[in-house]
Amino acid sequence: MTRASPWWMPHVHDDRRPFLTMRNRLRSAIARHFEALDFLEVDPCLLQISPGNEAHLHAFATEAVGTDGRRQPLYLNTSPEFACKKLLAAGERRLFAFSHVFRNRERGPLHHPEFTMLEWYRTEESYETLMVDAAQLLALAAETSGQSKLTFSGLSVDPFADPERLSVADAFERHAGIDLLATVTADGETDCEGLAAQMRAKGLRVAADDRWADLYSRVLVERIEPHLGIGRATILDRYPVSEAALARPAADDARVAERFEFYACGVELANAFGELTDPAEQRRRFELEMAEKARVYGETYPIDEDFLSALALMPEASGIALGFERLVMLATGASRIEQVIWAPVAEQEGAA
Repeated sequence: MTRASPWWMPHVHDDRRPFLTMRNRLRSAIARHFEALDFLEVDPCLLQISPGNEAHLHAFATEAVGTDGRRQPLYLNTSPEFACKKLLAAGERRLFAFSHVFRNRERGPLHHPEFTMLEWYRTEESYETLMVDAAQLLALAAETSGQSKLTFSGLSVDPFADPERLSVADAFERHAGIDLLATVTADGETDCEGLAAQMRAKGLRVAADDRWADLYSRVLVERIEPHLGIGRATILDRYPVSEAALARPAADDARVAERFEFYACGVELANAFGELTDPAEQRRRFELEMAEKARVYGETYPIDEDFLSALALMPEASGIALGFERLVMLATGASRIEQVIWAPVAEQEGAA
């Protein structure tokens, strides 16, 4: 098999350069947009005590060596979330960050080991305000690139149309014929066999060792996500509380949480929370996530005790993380994420 020319070859760079210059223009436009709304841009450090405590996120590990030779394990962050929330505890009220983040075991058309996360936070404001923000950024991407519609993988979206807002439960009913919340109790516990029985009745695959979260994810990926963000953006809202470890429960139904994801052209662009600020509950959820990580992958990450302490000072807030390169891809028509990254991470030839 012929090896593709590296990105630094002049003829390859010539093809990529229009995408990359549009990336710069869009980044500047977004910064101006937030500054006009009285947001402060922040730049958190990338080295962290904990890279995050989500079971299926994989970090890059390193260590710091002190002047006395002592070694301290550190991680490259998978998100600037912990640092941004500490800044909210410190007194900031509206902030945004373009942060390089690192995810191991991730590489593909929409995934890269190092990419840019755009995160922003609003204190004392509903997470529904973030829905408006996300829609505005989609429109801004189109305006900046001079496009009337955005496309990816043969799908298109009108970036100026009002997004559809759809609950996860309604999406399961509409696209899979499954009553998801019938398998979630009032205290957030899940019924694996109940969900498995519904899936079997619909001809969906169920494995003997599947847990509720495995079944949920399979239906979401196979039956629901391909229908999202077609024609207009979709706000997939009110996730089961077990699938929203950093979000607070909805006021009207403790089975679901104040979490939404924002989709365009079948692509998940952003993930948002009404932020959980209860340190004891957050610790409990982190411990559950790390127990699951240990079960599946045989490893865990430390809990950032400073982060839990900061939660006690943090005001009510809402926050959102958007994959910046994915937005650039939609704005430029790029088909792979490497096309919109200035200097992609090297991939060793023949690596497993």
